[in-house]
Amino acid sequence: MKLLVFSDLHRDRDAARSLVERAEEADILVGAGDFAVMRRGIDDVIEILSGVDKPTVLVPGNGESDVELMEACSEWASAHVLHGNGVTLEGVPFYGIGAGIPVTPFGDWSFDLTEDEAEVMLADCLEAGVLVSHSPPHGHVDEAGGRHLGSRAVLETIERVSPRLVVCGHIHGQWGKRSTVGQTLVLNAGPEGQLLELPE
Repeated sequence: MKLLVFSDLHRDRDAARSLVERAEEADILVGAGDFAVMRRGIDDVIEILSGVDKPTVLVPGNGESDVELMEACSEWASAHVLHGNGVTLEGVPFYGIGAGIPVTPFGDWSFDLTEDEAEVMLADCLEAGVLVSHSPPHGHVDEAGGRHLGSRAVLETIERVSPRLVVCGHIHGQWGKRSTVGQTLVLNAGPEGQLLELPE
């Protein structure tokens, strides 16, 4: 199974158009959040991305809420917006959690979760699937300013269920970088998008 994974479009229409063009190469698209900028302009890129008729898994970032993303995707038949829930596509379970985890310093506009809230929402994540999380796991593709800004709840979930792949974003300086937690590949996708074969 070939996946086209991406994150952090932040209203970049050119990046969205490029992803639509590359979608022909993939079986499933995965978007790990931050389509908008400070809760504004989500329709700018969703309108373009909705031209993709292949199954697409999306989670909200901290730049838009789950409700805002679901509303923006309401006319996009092949899109699955996940936030504390999952979907099985072509026999593979996908589970998603959005928002900034832990709570960011950005203030009221940022859609955030505490680690405790995230832990509850991740409780039903299944083994051997794909975890899509806007926030990276703590200590993996999450460094900015000399600090690790990722989520401990996400890390503990990976250690507990060993997904085949984790797709994340959020930390811009880590776009395109990879890490591993045990046997699990963790990829901070970035807006250019990356095409990869789902690990066995």
